[in-house]
Amino acid sequence: MLKSISEITQLWDRALAKIKEKITERHVYDAFFTNTYIYAINGNTISVVANSSLAKSVLASTYTNLVEEIIADITESNYVVDFVVSEEIAKQVDKPSEKPRASFFQTSKINPKFTFDNFVVGRNSNLQAYQAALMISSTPGKMYNPLFIYASSGLGKTHLLHAIGNYIKETTPLLNVLYISTDDFVEEYIRFVHGDKESESLKDFFRSIDVLLIDDIQFLAEKPKTEEMFFHIFNLLVNSNKQIVLTSDRHPSELKGLENRLVSRFNQGLQISISVPDLETRKQILKKKISANNLDVNDFDDEVLDFFADRFGNNVRDLEGALNRLLFYIINIHPTKKVTYEIAVQSVESLINVLDSQSKLSEKRILNVVADYYNLTPTQLIGRNRTTQVSMARHIAMYLMRDLLDLPFSKVGKAFGGKDHSTVMNAIQKVEKLLKNDPSFKKVLDDLNGRLK
Repeated sequence: MLKSISEITQLWDRALAKIKEKITERHVYDAFFTNTYIYAINGNTISVVANSSLAKSVLASTYTNLVEEIIADITESNYVVDFVVSEEIAKQVDKPSEKPRASFFQTSKINPKFTFDNFVVGRNSNLQAYQAALMISSTPGKMYNPLFIYASSGLGKTHLLHAIGNYIKETTPLLNVLYISTDDFVEEYIRFVHGDKESESLKDFFRSIDVLLIDDIQFLAEKPKTEEMFFHIFNLLVNSNKQIVLTSDRHPSELKGLENRLVSRFNQGLQISISVPDLETRKQILKKKISANNLDVNDFDDEVLDFFADRFGNNVRDLEGALNRLLFYIINIHPTKKVTYEIAVQSVESLINVLDSQSKLSEKRILNVVADYYNLTPTQLIGRNRTTQVSMARHIAMYLMRDLLDLPFSKVGKAFGGKDHSTVMNAIQKVEKLLKNDPSFKKVLDDLNGRLK
């Protein structure tokens, strides 16, 4: 616990030294941190006096997180930093202390490990998304708004969001960048409406944000009150020429459970997809990850890279997870400098068994199991028969293919004789509605899932 003036002075001197290391632009440090000092420490709040009202505004909006992180590193305690000016201190003398101002998304952080430099670009998978993200980072709020990046899980959407944040923080440090997941936004909104904060305080908070990065916006579906708040915040930022970047697992037009006016806003900017990387791109990812772990790529047989890229390559996250298991194996279990194909296979043997088990679940198997359950033939499910029983069985089979195999709508439709995208979506929505409202229907799905295991 800091008590003496000398201890407090030493704390701020150490903090300033670390701040100077973090801020590469010397003129920024000189302009805003010169002559700052700690005025008081009350509980877990540290009051820091800025050298002007402008400096206070810049420090509070841009550097609060940095200063709090550095103080936490020095003291091993979590303090809240409040920037003030000397005139405010004079007004506070002999006045009762006020409640601390509302603060939101205190745990939000941009991951410094995810940058454009270590994002592996594949011409046929993520080149356009990379270019769009880099363009937005260079001219935030001036080009496409919002930038909407959509892809299946594990293909690099989150990496690009953090890369945008890191680039802007480095090149335009005065801009206030906020990265959050949609779950973060929902949780903060719930705390906001159940708390005693002023009705406009959450909106006021977002007025200070220059670049908003939100991950997995699809999770905003079926939350009408939260959607309404986000709709107003979205308009507030876009109308103020602030940049918004969103990610999702599907195109805006495929987001069900969201208000049309919100989907329309998402469609007004630029929508870019990321697809599964090709074999060569996967190998480049592996090489970059190996080098990042201070290992020599030349110590890995070409067969090893080909095997991993082919076997685990549909998802970058799975690819990295498999490589991490290999690295753990050759460092801790079977130490070796030369990594052969045989050693690589041994390291991921359990993963291969799991993948082999999963691969047995196919569109054909789901068709057969559902048809058998309803005493039908697979041909009837694929055909044009529209009787109630056949239609329901067909809808369930479509739902299971989407749910268990994570197939795109187009591929599900292809398995049913070329049904179009909207037909498949409508079928799946009907099943989802029944699952919510009919317990006996849920039992049917549970029985089918049990047969498919």
